[in-house]
Amino acid sequence: MAEADLRPSVAASETGDPLLLTPGPLTTSLSVKRAMLHDWGSRDEGFLAMNRRVLAAIADLAEAGDSHVAVPMQGSGTFAVEAMIATLVPASGKLLVLVNGAYGKRALAICARLGRASAALETPEDRPPDLAALERALADDPAISHVLAVHCETTSGILNPIEEIAARVAAAGRKLLVDSMSAFGALPITPAAAPFEALAASSNKCLEGVPGLGFVLCEKAALAAAAGHAPSLSLDLADQQAALAKTGQYRFTPPIHVIAALDQAIREHAAEGGVAGRGARYYENCRVLVEGMRARGFQTLLPDALQAPIIVTFRTPVDPAFDFQRFYDGLAARGYLIYPGKLTVAESFRMGCIGRLDRADMAGALAAVDAVMAEMGVAAGAPA
Repeated sequence: MAEADLRPSVAASETGDPLLLTPGPLTTSLSVKRAMLHDWGSRDEGFLAMNRRVLAAIADLAEAGDSHVAVPMQGSGTFAVEAMIATLVPASGKLLVLVNGAYGKRALAICARLGRASAALETPEDRPPDLAALERALADDPAISHVLAVHCETTSGILNPIEEIAARVAAAGRKLLVDSMSAFGALPITPAAAPFEALAASSNKCLEGVPGLGFVLCEKAALAAAAGHAPSLSLDLADQQAALAKTGQYRFTPPIHVIAALDQAIREHAAEGGVAGRGARYYENCRVLVEGMRARGFQTLLPDALQAPIIVTFRTPVDPAFDFQRFYDGLAARGYLIYPGKLTVAESFRMGCIGRLDRADMAGALAAVDAVMAEMGVAAGAPA
């Protein structure tokens, strides 16, 4: 097909870029992109005021401004998770990680590098953590000081029962750390409903900013008590917060343009109705995508009760004409970028529901799926 023939059916963002049906980085609004077209001095009051505004808004999104403080961490979300573990789990502590995907396994790898004692409570990627097993593990091992849970595990797209986990951790007198990277800003979480000592997230997921800034909502008393815990200088949240509190400035160069984009993204998040409004759009995107793919014969890995409205895993079709790379390339040529699977339990691929996308974009993606399947000669998306 000639390039000119493709143009009418090619999707594009406001800037002509492909639409990202991924778990992040995401398609962002033109106004968020434009916010990065200016320079600020890192010690100038204009930037410092912007940074204070962003951090206060982050704490407010979790209704945590009284009990917690948002501590920024330059880098990707993994930097924030590592900083959270390094700072809040002392050398004498032990972290129990609830694992049902790659990000739980990454937390275990972080513990190994940091020299922190850890243990895993693992379930398959398509199943939530075993709450009874969690209770037993906490009762049987008094050395466990902290538990880490992933809010939405994008390996599969599963929504883990964070409030039920938090209740059991609190009842056992332990502290909860949450990796809410792919949920914060769209799925509600508060320390009142799910008591947590700390929660890590980032600028480029459900807040719809750009990559480059992680942050950790830390319980104020716990952070003060954690001074000197971190074996890393740059990943020390207690030291980072102490500098911000004293001078208003970062210890090391901040990602200024990323913070400016996040400032604008948070305004747009509020205008959409906050966490509830953002979540409602993502749920609708997910509904349109799942219903449409199922109508074409594709099968979701997860039942609806476990599916987060963030990213959906589909089982690979059994039709021998289906080839994932051709499928990916065909969708990319039409302006939709998706993700390969990341599972051990099944052959799969993933399509995201988040970012500056709406139901019309999801309908467009489904039309592109039809076109690519026709090109490949795939009759239906049914798996083995």
